[in-house]
Amino acid sequence: MSILDAEQPLPDRTNAYGESPDQVIDLRRPTMTPRGATVVVVHGGFWQPSYDRSHAGQQSNALAHDGFHVATIEYRRIPGDWPAMAADVLAAIEAARADPDLPDRTVLLGHSAGGHLATWAAYQSVPVTGVVSLAGCVDLHLTRDLGLGDGAAAALMGAAPESVWRAADPALLGPSPVPVRLVHGAADDRVPVEVSESYQAAAGDGVPLQVLAGCGHFELIDPSSPYFAHTVAAIDAILR
Repeated sequence: MSILDAEQPLPDRTNAYGESPDQVIDLRRPTMTPRGATVVVVHGGFWQPSYDRSHAGQQSNALAHDGFHVATIEYRRIPGDWPAMAADVLAAIEAARADPDLPDRTVLLGHSAGGHLATWAAYQSVPVTGVVSLAGCVDLHLTRDLGLGDGAAAALMGAAPESVWRAADPALLGPSPVPVRLVHGAADDRVPVEVSESYQAAAGDGVPLQVLAGCGHFELIDPSSPYFAHTVAAIDAILR
């Protein structure tokens, strides 16, 4: 069964950070010894409205079982309205950071399109410890040029001018102000590893990239996969 089809556990609570039904955060408390850190999960789905945070439930639950406080954010996914999505991601992270029940040490964890959003957010003066990108679309221009997700990047940005594209592309923003770790499956047929390689080359030697032989696109967010251990290890490395 695909992680997209698996039954998703309910969060401990859901908080709103805006008036839209998509402006919410699912919160989970650690079920094992607390690690004193918050993981903000930014789900993927090629920025499309048909994919929401529900498929990140298993991932989020597993992280809570590993001792993390987990905030799984939702955001508006309106084709052609990058400003709304960008504003929501930053507002959701800020709301999680302001929650008195969540530890201050915060790692952004993004998968696929969520990897793009989490990495981009790190350049926006968001006070976080670091970022883990899982099979992330971290080079937005390359994602567009490869036609990934049936033209998902072009649909996201709509008629935005090149200046807006550049401001939205982590691969064009220089060295990251916080630690970033990239994890990518060598067998990923949705977002090829060259997208992470391109961001790494642009961001500098301080960004490690772990390429996992035999790993596809969804194994990194599937707790039943042996590759999920690499996701937890990358979070631990950021916190160290």
